[in-house]
Amino acid sequence: QVQLVESGGGLVQAGGSLRLSCAASGRTFSRHVMGWFRQAPGKEREFVATIGWTGSLSRYADSVKGRFTISRDNASTVSLQMNSLTPEDTALYFCAAAPLLSMRAREYNYWGQGTQVTVSS
Repeated sequence: QVQLVESGGGLVQAGGSLRLSCAASGRTFSRHVMGWFRQAPGKEREFVATIGWTGSLSRYADSVKGRFTISRDNASTVSLQMNSLTPEDTALYFCAAAPLLSMRAREYNYWGQGTQVTVSS
């Protein structure tokens, strides 16, 4: 079992930065791939970034590549540094855990409750 709690969301102006954190509990955290997804109102949940067990392998959605950075400390936290934010990044951001590296939400079997990110123009 893995329990996930996100934090760090908020309101920021376009061009600004936010750092999201996901605190994980459970003995198997280190053996899970971690990912971030987001869901804007009226839209489907979409992949943002994922990071492997050791932190050396990561993947990003094209829409955030070069602006967002995912990292994990392999103790209990995975983070998402978000720079150069635009109003299109406004969404509820979810942390999730999966057994294997994937960009598909259905491959993730543990989810947090989400943290809201709002970017004003």
